[in-house]
This record gives sequence, C-alpha cells and structure tokens, in this order.
Amino acid sequence: MADPIGDDLVASLARPGGNVTGTTFLGPELVAKRLQLLQDVVPGLARVAALVHPHAYGERTMANVVKDIEDAARTLGMQLQLAPADSPDDIATAFSAMAKEHAGAFIVMPSPMLFGEHRRIVELAASNRPLGMYQAREFVDAGGLMSYGANLDDLFRRSATYVDKILKGAKPADLPVERPTKFELVINLKAAREVGLTINRDILLVADEVIE
Repeated sequence: MADPIGDDLVASLARPGGNVTGTTFLGPELVAKRLQLLQDVVPGLARVAALVHPHAYGERTMANVVKDIEDAARTLGMQLQLAPADSPDDIATAFSAMAKEHAGAFIVMPSPMLFGEHRRIVELAASNRPLGMYQAREFVDAGGLMSYGANLDDLFRRSATYVDKILKGAKPADLPVERPTKFELVINLKAAREVGLTINRDILLVADEVIE
C-alpha cells in the first residue's frame, strides 16, 4: 500500500490494531523528491505533467497525493498539468493531453494499475517524447528514463516473513507495518541519449544504478 493509515486500513504503522498488516512503499511521501530529481536532471524544466490514476487509493490518500505534487511544483517554480487515467484505456488519451499542453516531462504517480501498465507507459513516452520520472525501477528496466522509490521486489520478499509469523500464531494487529529502509535512484542512459539529454555527472554519481 501507499498509505495504509490514509486509507483507514490500520490505526498506526507501529500498532495496526486490526486484521491487516504488511509493508508500505511510502508512495505519497516520495512525490516531492521525485519532482526535484526530475528538475535536477532536466535543466530549465518549466512544465511538467503528472500521470495520475484518480481512484488508485482511498479518497483521502489521493487528495494528499495531488496536494503534495501541486505544492512541490509550486515550490520548484514549475507549471503542473494533471493527466488522469482511470483505466488502462485512458492512458493513451492522457499522453495526448500532455502533448497538447506541451509538457516537457511527466511523473507517474503511485498506482497499482499504472505499475501494471509500465511497459505500455514507457512505449507511449518513447512515442510522444516527454521525459519520464517513474515510481519503480521496472519502468526503467523497460526503457524509461529514471525512477526513484523503494525496491518493490524487496518488499514482496519481506511480506513472506509476515506470512510465516501469522501462520505461527502471531496476530496482524501486533505486527508493525514495515516501511522501506532503502530507496533507489535508477537512471537509463540509453533512454537519455535517445532524446538528446545529457545527465549531469553529479547526478550519475549518486544514482544507485545506471543502465548503459
């Protein structure tokens, strides 16, 4: 989950209190950081679009996600365009809207649906030419420009420990929701070269992985 507290699934991360526990990838908290990294990589970026699935999570979580990206764009002096996609069929339309508004880059907001469509999103980005900042490395492995976030494979593996504990008698209410401890910045240099983008060496030095 992106925000299990915001979606009223748990009372707190430390003591969930109900019959739900597990891991969170901290989706909303990373929105501003992703936008800052995108601005660092794309000099002079003035207009950015946010590909958002409006009903990815609960109403309160989604309101917070949108507010966070709007606040971050305002702080960084960028114009923000929200490009909604409520289903996979809407993604191409969202990219058309980005092109119409001349967005120089876009950021994919947290969403299981958008994550599931990562290959298609990368293909549409390649066709429409905007530069993309993604929520997970799977987008970059598929040819996207860059991502910043928790390693989802690691979180999935960590979930196995919860299954083990519950099968041995532990109560979900007593098992703290686990937050990721490591976030990775992954950059695809091939994707950058294809759009004529030169990435600053200082950024490459702090990246956790650079795909040649």
